[in-house]
Amino acid sequence: MGIAGGVIALNLAAWFVPSFSDWYIARIFPFWINTYGRFTGLFPFSVGEILLTVGVGLTVAAFLTAVALLGACCVPAFRKNKNSRFKKGASIFYRVLAWILLGVLLIMTLNCTLLYHGKGFNDKYLGREDREYTLEELIAVRDMVVRRCNELSGLVERDENGDILYDGDMAEEAIAQMKKLGETYEGLEGFYPRPKPMFYSDLMCQQYMQGYYFPFSMEANYNDVMYLTNKPATLCHELAHLKGFIYEDDANFIGFLACVSSEDVFFEYSGYLSVLYYLDNDFYDAIGRDTERYRQEVQILPQVYEDNIFVKQTDWDRINTNAWIDTEVVEAASESFTEASLKLNGVEDGMISYNRVVKLLLQYYSLPSQQ
Repeated sequence: MGIAGGVIALNLAAWFVPSFSDWYIARIFPFWINTYGRFTGLFPFSVGEILLTVGVGLTVAAFLTAVALLGACCVPAFRKNKNSRFKKGASIFYRVLAWILLGVLLIMTLNCTLLYHGKGFNDKYLGREDREYTLEELIAVRDMVVRRCNELSGLVERDENGDILYDGDMAEEAIAQMKKLGETYEGLEGFYPRPKPMFYSDLMCQQYMQGYYFPFSMEANYNDVMYLTNKPATLCHELAHLKGFIYEDDANFIGFLACVSSEDVFFEYSGYLSVLYYLDNDFYDAIGRDTERYRQEVQILPQVYEDNIFVKQTDWDRINTNAWIDTEVVEAASESFTEASLKLNGVEDGMISYNRVVKLLLQYYSLPSQQ
């Protein structure tokens, strides 16, 4: 009951004491990444992915055990035998499972739930600004990003097929850029564990997920099958979560800033590509989806469209051929889970919150220092 009471108390404090989560993120949360995060970072594989696999196995075992118990209860001799080894074993198993579940709830509270009640990046560093931005301001930022994407598409290294090449240490560069960003925004300074590729990257593709922050292992994990251009921004995005910036729009914006401040052309390209469609779609909607009006602004080059893909078609063909469950089913289930999880943690607009990066971009580029 002590652990359960602690979990309830922490969540109540987060919901009803506005300053509690900010204090926790600034004073306590860094301790977990500097201790537990350092430990899990020693392993070359994703510890969180292993723990998830074990969790699925335990869930299946709990279900099968329950089915076996219900079936055995139909046998009179079994019902009368209170000293049955199976009954004792099942009782111990479920007690251990209950303790594990309490531990998971505590870790999720400390490393995830509490973070949703802290201040966002704009409150901390940009200054909250609730005004509505003009169409002209949106166009200015959108056209700037399009121009940079068009320019950088011709500067990155490619193979004979036109696919982008990168021979650097992407994880180290991502960490370096996040630390560099920490010189400006103190909440991003300090230790970062090395981001890790996911073994189940094919499944991540079916979920249309680029990366995962695992609260119970303090790791930044990424989809290793997605097209190369997605990786730098994704690595920085997931590393941002490790500094307490749990909101997706904040992580998108931080990933963008980290990449575009790099001297590495490929990282810079990935950063601009990561926000291109958010800006372009908002612009298209803002002009009433008027195609003629849309064509009056800077146009995205065909090469940029080709580079800004999630997964190459050859990989999609392989994934869908070998998949146990149809991609449409996996995607729908993943989207429903993510939507429910975000709303449960107080993010009222759910997955639409990813799009709020546009407002952060407009706010950032409206600052006097960026003009």
